[in-house]
Amino acid sequence: MRRVKVIGAGIGGLAAAIGLRRRGFQVEVYERADGPGFVGAGLSLFANGFTALDVIGVGDEVRALGGPQSGLVAGQRRPDGPWLATVPPPAIHELRVVHRADLHRVLADALEPGTIRYGSPATADPAGYDVVVAADGIRSATRASWPGDPGVRYSGYSTWRGVTTRPVDIGGAAGETVGRGERFGMAPLGDGRVYWFAVVTMPLDAVFADDSLEVRRRFGGWHAPIAELLDATDPATVFRTGIHELAGPAPTFRRGRTVLLGDAAHAMTPDLGQGANQALEDAATLTVLLDGADDLDEVLTAYDRLRRRRTQPIARRAHLMGRLMQSRNPLRDAVLRLTPGRAVAGQLARLQSWKPPAA
Repeated sequence: MRRVKVIGAGIGGLAAAIGLRRRGFQVEVYERADGPGFVGAGLSLFANGFTALDVIGVGDEVRALGGPQSGLVAGQRRPDGPWLATVPPPAIHELRVVHRADLHRVLADALEPGTIRYGSPATADPAGYDVVVAADGIRSATRASWPGDPGVRYSGYSTWRGVTTRPVDIGGAAGETVGRGERFGMAPLGDGRVYWFAVVTMPLDAVFADDSLEVRRRFGGWHAPIAELLDATDPATVFRTGIHELAGPAPTFRRGRTVLLGDAAHAMTPDLGQGANQALEDAATLTVLLDGADDLDEVLTAYDRLRRRRTQPIARRAHLMGRLMQSRNPLRDAVLRLTPGRAVAGQLARLQSWKPPAA
């Protein structure tokens, strides 16, 4: 039986462990944190993410976590409420927004007890293993030890995130509201609570006396139901993070018997909602390629080629989308208004049409 070491118990690492374990591999997941620590806010799972989840065998369990977004009007609005652009409903028919902690819990529960070794930092040393999967995040020690590591850069903007403590009626509308260097997004979770985020261009080291009050100061006067969402959120749960990305494309996702997966390989800004989805695609691709493979060198080379070709253009697009959405130039709104809906639908269709490689 082939042995696989997975470094990191995030979404990508757990997904890879599930897929490989269900195909007969002996898998051990090493996580430096002392316990599960299920935290976070919401994240978007698109059709391509669910295709990957189906490959590893947990698609239905995850679908049950999130409510469908297809019945909502989605797109971009002005701070006073009028729509600048809307997304054609069929383009997001399979989109679900789930709580990150719930997704982590489903993935962790899909593994046999003892598979995840908490409080156990690990290196990419392949001794005793056939394959090492480095899913150790944007600041991956594995990637940093390889030649050509592009490093990490701050995007120029940070985001506050929160989830309401109770259901809130968002009037059948979701998506983002865009200001000048500021934006506010909202999406319902499966239980009626609402995940929201507030993004502001600011120095990374900006300090505020009270983050929750700062969000209200900046966004409380924007269109309904933004103020109600803030009222329905426990201030103690609002958290702010700087948005980082790889400073350039990694020259390789593979070195010897070790491969990079998820943010370790292609950390991108969240502006296309694809970070978790691409990590899931990584995991499904690796699962399919390794299943029954005779030549590990050939398989890992194929993984590197396929995943760099897929993820790196998406990371560039996410970067450009972030710059557009954070723009203070009033022409940005005109760009959004004049972009045909069919063009948006086509871009989303291409993004979501991913299929795993043939086994």
